[in-house]
Amino acid sequence: MVQAPPQIGQVGICTFEQYLNGMPENSEHRYELHDGFIVEMLPPTAPHEAIASFLMVELTLEIRKQQLRQSIPKTCIVKPYRERSGYIPDVVVLHQDVLTKEALYQKASTVQRGESIALVIEVVSTNWRDEYLLKFGEYEAMQIPEYWLVDYQALGATRYTGKPKQPTITLCTLVEGEYRIQAFRAGQDLQSTVFPALKLSVDQIFNAAQTVDAESI
Repeated sequence: MVQAPPQIGQVGICTFEQYLNGMPENSEHRYELHDGFIVEMLPPTAPHEAIASFLMVELTLEIRKQQLRQSIPKTCIVKPYRERSGYIPDVVVLHQDVLTKEALYQKASTVQRGESIALVIEVVSTNWRDEYLLKFGEYEAMQIPEYWLVDYQALGATRYTGKPKQPTITLCTLVEGEYRIQAFRAGQDLQSTVFPALKLSVDQIFNAAQTVDAESI
């Protein structure tokens, strides 16, 4: 019998199985599991969602254009090697041919193998340390080929966003088992090794958020 999960924020006793079985379906809220803590994710802002949606569309078009055996699920849990953790990226590109090896994918939309993932994208929010530090290390350990941090508000530390701070997209590309980091800012085009033919600029991505802001005035 599966035990009920602890309450949000309760310390260190929630297993990954409890997390999967205890999360409410069709909820407006999303929850991650951080080393046994159930963490309620901040409600996404309209610009945050606009950027994530824009990237999903652009990557889907590129996947179709290149006729790749890849897909982008609406929601996907990434379980890192840390036993009591599970993350929900803003965008994740999966290799369809490898998903048959994922024991939890059909049941719980969960991937545990780095080889199943082509790319992970996090749109940086106020809990930016999770994206820049915690998830960076976990995704690197899983050997996920590429990890994008889209910091459109320049929330991260100056070592990531420059001094003075400015909106930055950080591409972490796996090279010999470690992430090589490149920062891209206004006026620059992204250079992805996972999607080398992708023509996408920093300005296009950030403009997705600015358009939403303008419409809301």
